[in-house]
Amino acid sequence: MPDEREEQHAPDREIVSSDQKPEPSAPDLQPAAVEVYTSSSHPYGSTTEDRIPDIARDKPQALAQRPAGKTPPPPPPSSPPEEEEENDEEKGMLRMSFMGHLEELRWRILRALLGVVVAFLVSLSFAEPLWRAVSAPAVDALKHLHINPPKLVVITPMEGFNIIWLKMPLLVSVFLASPWILYQVWAFISPGLYRREKRWAVPFILCTAGLFIAGGCFAYFVAFRFGLEFLLGIGRNADVLPMVSINEYFDLFVNVTLGVGLVFEMPVIIFFLTLLRLASPRFLLRHSRYAILAITIIAAVVTPTPDVFNMMLFAVPMVLLYFVGLFASYLLVLRREGKSFPWRIILIVVTAAILASSAVVALLVYRYHYHFIQKWPYFVK
Repeated sequence: MPDEREEQHAPDREIVSSDQKPEPSAPDLQPAAVEVYTSSSHPYGSTTEDRIPDIARDKPQALAQRPAGKTPPPPPPSSPPEEEEENDEEKGMLRMSFMGHLEELRWRILRALLGVVVAFLVSLSFAEPLWRAVSAPAVDALKHLHINPPKLVVITPMEGFNIIWLKMPLLVSVFLASPWILYQVWAFISPGLYRREKRWAVPFILCTAGLFIAGGCFAYFVAFRFGLEFLLGIGRNADVLPMVSINEYFDLFVNVTLGVGLVFEMPVIIFFLTLLRLASPRFLLRHSRYAILAITIIAAVVTPTPDVFNMMLFAVPMVLLYFVGLFASYLLVLRREGKSFPWRIILIVVTAAILASSAVVALLVYRYHYHFIQKWPYFVK
């Protein structure tokens, strides 16, 4: 019996003891068994190692923790730098509904009016000194025409109250509160601007308010005085005595000062047209003759007199302001293109021009005895 059992199991022992070994099946190549098959003791280590990725040889533990049959997801594509900058810029932008815009507009208008009210109260407390300053051009013109007494007249009982205590302080308050009003305008539109565009807040307010006030000062000290003296002296040789009502005088004063103040905003308008890409320096320079024609027509409408001299007093500064705005738009385009302006050369040229003109004036004063006066032509011998 024992011999039969040994003979019965003899083939099994031959199979086990044979050198042939079964090849590992597919489930045996799981990530957990990577370390076994990659060892040098395994007879298939040299061939299997070539079939296993490099990450399995370098980091077998990390590969063992990864689920079988799954590859890691590819990294998300990085956005270009321009899109990242736009996203950063858009983070500072405020988005609101249509009703939110109306509510914001209402509050900005109320705040602007509050600033005007405060300036009006301040002007009201100095009503009489301010009226003396406003009526000074008329008084000086009457004195130069040798008209006595050199004073304005009141035709109706309410003219003095309406002009001196209401309209005149209101006009002064508009000039005083112009920086505050412009700040409220900028605060209303700034939430819809990019972060780089919000840096224009201070230059916008200073330049716009400064040009508006400068226009009013130019109208008061230069244009209005010469025009008024010309108008009052028209009938002097025809036995006509000028009698100026404060109502008519103040209406003309408001039209001239506000008109010139608004016209002085031309550089700011040109600059923002260029900023919004609605105009370019080349286009403005190419059509400058049409701009000069339009400026001349505006000067003829705004000026209080129809003569050429007073019209040129308005037109020449406006033309200069047009080219100042064109130069500002050119600087904006240069900055947009990454170029620089030769400021050093311009500074040298301007300094040389100032020194040359000063030398000429000094020569005329000390050699030919010229001197300055307070009226036209200002520089006489």
